[in-house]
Amino acid sequence: MHAPLVALAVVLVAAVGQAAPTPAERIIRGGPIVTVNPAQPAAEAVAIAGGKIVAVGSAADVMALKGPGTVVTDLAGKTLVPGFVDGHSHFWSLVDVQTQALCGSPPAGPCRSVADVIASLKKVQERRQLGPGKFVMGFGYDPELLAEKRAPTRQELDAAFPENPVIVVHVSGHGAMLNSRALAAYGITAATPTPAGGVIGREPGSQEPNGLLFETAFLPIFAKVPGPNDDEALELLKSGQELYLREGITTAQEGATMKHQLDLLRIAADRGMLKLDVVALPFITELDAVFAGGPPRNEPAYKNRLRIGGVKIVADGSPQGRTAFFTQPYRTAGPAGQQNWRGEPTFPQPVLNEMVKKVYDGGATLFVHCNGDAAIDALLEAHRAASGDDPTKPRGTVGVHSQFIRRDQLEKYAAWGITPSFFTLHCFYFGDTHVANRGLEQAAFISPMKAARSLGIRPTNHTDFNVSPLDQIFTIHTAVNRTTRSGVTLGPDERISPLEALEAITIDGARMYGEQATKGSIEPGKLADLVVLSANPLTVPPATIKDIRVEETIKEGRTVWLRTPEDGPR
Repeated sequence: MHAPLVALAVVLVAAVGQAAPTPAERIIRGGPIVTVNPAQPAAEAVAIAGGKIVAVGSAADVMALKGPGTVVTDLAGKTLVPGFVDGHSHFWSLVDVQTQALCGSPPAGPCRSVADVIASLKKVQERRQLGPGKFVMGFGYDPELLAEKRAPTRQELDAAFPENPVIVVHVSGHGAMLNSRALAAYGITAATPTPAGGVIGREPGSQEPNGLLFETAFLPIFAKVPGPNDDEALELLKSGQELYLREGITTAQEGATMKHQLDLLRIAADRGMLKLDVVALPFITELDAVFAGGPPRNEPAYKNRLRIGGVKIVADGSPQGRTAFFTQPYRTAGPAGQQNWRGEPTFPQPVLNEMVKKVYDGGATLFVHCNGDAAIDALLEAHRAASGDDPTKPRGTVGVHSQFIRRDQLEKYAAWGITPSFFTLHCFYFGDTHVANRGLEQAAFISPMKAARSLGIRPTNHTDFNVSPLDQIFTIHTAVNRTTRSGVTLGPDERISPLEALEAITIDGARMYGEQATKGSIEPGKLADLVVLSANPLTVPPATIKDIRVEETIKEGRTVWLRTPEDGPR
């Protein structure tokens, strides 16, 4: 029965003397309501009680649930949509971004040159009073966008910070530049062998490290980089949630969770600090610690807004960092100058197969980072090997990014029930770089949302924060427009409609987590997770979707973020 008929039936029951329904606690009306429910695509009003949606329909029907204490919210022409479900990000990064220097280039950050990167590092050193011996951390540098077309060198970082170890993380998050003190702190010397699946940059004509580390050479360091103490981290976690809430996100992902991070998230949850739901994905190397040697399993329910929702494996690197694993060579040299370079897998195939089987046997949902087509081949082979006689058995496996997927691989995703979580922000932030590295034909098929949907797949979409800024509206915009920094439309055939782009970060995200019965659309019985937008993304000119602002974020009927004049424009 449709919601308007339900509301009308309630009124009729009350009229013949039976108990009237409990009045709504809140009613929202006065603007377009995009429900993302194909059975009822639009509505005039929504009623909320007990943290859930209790009626959706015409203003007259829903207002029948108004009682003496009901709060009626007038949208004043603004648009109501379901709360945004994060397809993939790193929730813990909200701690890092508050303690590290932003070294990204416009519009993601302020740095246009190597000197700007060093200036940003200097500012965080001064703000955090990092004296001699203290690590100075930065993130987000993109050598392709700096005037010099390169990273700051070890020698430049040494000169600027003679008494401090310095680590500046690449925009991909898969590598970094280190100065001499940082290299020494981690014992990286000329005698250090380059690990399989890793990159250690060397000075010309020698084995002396030049400061560049990527993938498996960087991962052990990344896991040990110094950060705030536990008390400070919890405070930063509490305040930093606003980064998600101001973007309309009501369900977030912690996309590669270390045991200590999970411990702190649980403390934050138990203290009632979380204002949105967080799905944690323990990293594959942490399974024994997280599950105490037992099988990896999803937690079926949230506890104080936190649950384990799967396990994360990284199968390769990043295409913008030229470490993603491909079947054909890059058109440019590798990050350390390698020629005829295809990238490398993070793990050999037999090891990946064992990892996938362990997750499948335990019953947890598997999330595999794979960017290059060779890495996607590796995921498919590991899935086949771990599935025995039936690779079509539903498991909910997610191919995180799946950027450079081939059509034949996409068809296999469809047949085997693997969901891609795409990353259309790459079209803007890195599209021109991908054309240079991979050629136009392959670059134009990155994150093929339309092709996936034509096969019956319902892909999600994401920001991978803090690789890209946490901006759900721009995620919609890039899925609809696919425009690069230079203004080129990258893969026009893969553009999708605004409604389809909205579905990817609402109902399709909820489905990926197995939460579609409670989230992702505006329907009676679902959680009242909602977002108020300044305009309707379905009706504005597509090129202006990026200008829409989140005005209010509502979690289970309660406003958890509200734009004020101090928040300024987007």
